[in-house]
Amino acid sequence: MNKLHLVLSATLILIFCLFFPGGNLTVSAATMAEIQQRGYLNVAVKDNLRPLAFRDSKGNLQGLEIDLAKGLASDLLGKADAVKFQLVANSDRLPVVFNQQVDLAIARVTATESRSRIVSFSVPYYYDGAAIVTKNTSIQGLKDVNNRKIAVLNHSSTISYLKYFIPSAKLISVNSYEQGWEKTASNQVDGFAADVSVLSGWVQEHPEYHILPTKLSAEPLSVVMPKGLQYDELRRNVNEVIARYTVTDWLKQRIEYWGFR
Repeated sequence: MNKLHLVLSATLILIFCLFFPGGNLTVSAATMAEIQQRGYLNVAVKDNLRPLAFRDSKGNLQGLEIDLAKGLASDLLGKADAVKFQLVANSDRLPVVFNQQVDLAIARVTATESRSRIVSFSVPYYYDGAAIVTKNTSIQGLKDVNNRKIAVLNHSSTISYLKYFIPSAKLISVNSYEQGWEKTASNQVDGFAADVSVLSGWVQEHPEYHILPTKLSAEPLSVVMPKGLQYDELRRNVNEVIARYTVTDWLKQRIEYWGFR
């Protein structure tokens, strides 16, 4: 067996272990007809990503992705409350679509070519992207970041964008968002580079910070949907609804309402 075959075999085994931990390959998400008969959507979401999806002071789920899930329920099933939310960890956002736990995942998932081999993606509902947050009022644009210290997550794709757009910036690696915030708050760094969807929530809670207006990248966030011909109607309906929300500016209005920068 040559090296290519070994790599392919290892990749297939990894996919099997990640997405079918029980070894059952027959499980699947619900079809549109089954969802209509059941009367509600099962949707995987997060609850700690303000302003995409978070819990308010009363413990209720709020945010752009929650609005989108309720909108889909309203358009597909006639009632905005015809949706059951399932909280999901980052590592499970794609696998849960396979094992019949959910019909869809709306959980800050970036549509990528590699992921599209495993699942289907809707048309984008929001274009995320890397940006820099700072509390230094003298930093108002990328040109002001030259020779300054900027925290960035280890192994993040944001690193390459920073090196391209601001080659003179001094990048400080951090292991978590919390560490990035701490270094920024304690003035160990001049700013923190991360996704706007995350930084927007931070600025809402800490108005002394501001996000620089230039995005370093553009990454489509999409609804995760199952592959397979039997799900054609579900995928088509979801895409039609999101496309209509885009044309009518419904999505734009909700994005502005939730304070995305």
